[in-house]
This record gives sequence, structure tokens and C-alpha cells, in this order.
Amino acid sequence: MQETSNIFGIRAIIEAINAGQSLEKVYIQKGLSGHLFSELNTLIKQHNISTSYVPVEKLNHLSKNQNHQGVIAKISAVDFYSLEDIFTTINKDKPLFLLLDQITDVRNFGAILRTAECTGVDAIIIPNQGSAPLNADAIKTSAGAAFKIPICKVNHLLDAIYFLQAEGIQIVAITEKTEDTIYEVELNKPTALIMGSEHKGISPAILKIADAKAKLPLLGDIASLNVSVACGVALYETVRQRRS
Repeated sequence: MQETSNIFGIRAIIEAINAGQSLEKVYIQKGLSGHLFSELNTLIKQHNISTSYVPVEKLNHLSKNQNHQGVIAKISAVDFYSLEDIFTTINKDKPLFLLLDQITDVRNFGAILRTAECTGVDAIIIPNQGSAPLNADAIKTSAGAAFKIPICKVNHLLDAIYFLQAEGIQIVAITEKTEDTIYEVELNKPTALIMGSEHKGISPAILKIADAKAKLPLLGDIASLNVSVACGVALYETVRQRRS
């Protein structure tokens, strides 16, 4: 299994971005300035790379006290795709997508990737900011699925949803905020399922534009399922409908 590795130094990170290297996150020392840093900062914004401003002690720990020049980048172990790239390769009448709205637990993320690969999901779509990192723990939990299923990072899930809808993909939000169960929603057609975060669920703005909402019936006293379990239930109901 490939571990996530680091790049130290402003110039090295600039060259990595220009070479098309996928970066998971860039850690920047608080208060950093200068011409070369301005060049790097411009590239980070152009490529919508996740960033975090941290104290120098954090950088010293990540670099094991190597000369980091105030910036460290984590190289992604997996290459990410654009939505446009995905649509040039999918050749199916009924594609299936999975959108993850701020899933932050890496093991949940990895488990979802594993189930998605097993159920024939064509691509996973996640926001650039606020999602669990695709790190070694997530990759291990995915049992290798992270290398087999395309993962798209987008600036805003709302824009991705509008793009999918324009391509004829129905958007189905898996949420308890509806009276319809997953068994009453038609999934045997081009579909994108949305799963919400562990704590807040799907954001109201996304719920508002979803084409359909579906809940999982809960017959016990506990009010919700783990998100990776809920995702598995929804995906296998999709499989069931498509095999009927």
C-alpha cells in the first residue's frame, strides 16, 4: 500500500504543482510572506488545493526538523479526476455516482469506497475542502478500492450536482428528512446518491435541489445508522432494483 509522502520547501512544491502532481493538502506557516510564497499561493488557489495555516512547531514535526521553508505539501496516494474526465470514459446507459457531503472520518470514507467499488459505482465525488483525507488509513480500510474507483474532487458539490443534472442524472439525497423510504424511490436509471456528514447530515442547500429524498427505515430505538452502513444499504438497494 502506498503511503502518503511529503514535499518540503516552496520551490519544490511549486514544481510539483506545475508538473501535475496531486496534492492532498498544503500546510503553510502562519504569517509566511515573500515573493516566492506569493507565487506558490497563486498556484494553490488556481488548482484549488486544500490548505491549512499552522504554527511552525507543526511543520517541524511533519518534516522531522528538515528545512521546510514554512511550507509542507502532502502528496496524494491516489490521483483525482475531474467530472469532465469521468464523463469521457463512462459508457453506460445507467451510470451510478456517489456524492459525499463533508464525510470527515477516514475509516468511514475508506469503508464507503470499498462498498462503492463492490456495488459498481462509477465515481465518487467529494468537495475539495472539509472532507476526510484519502490517507493511508482510508486506503487501508478501502481494501484497495481507492485505487480502483475514480474519485473526483470539486470546489462545490452544488456545482457538481447542477452538472450531473444537466447530464440527465437524477440526484437522490439519503436523509431522514422525508417520508419516502429508499424502497419507494426509482433507482433503476442514471442516479447520483448523496450521503451527508456524520454529524450534520446533508446540507440544506443540497437537499433543496435534490430530485428525490429517501430515508432508511429504522425500527429500533437508535435514531441513525453509521454513515458507511447507511451508504451500503442504499447502494445495495440500487443494485437490487437494477437486477430485478
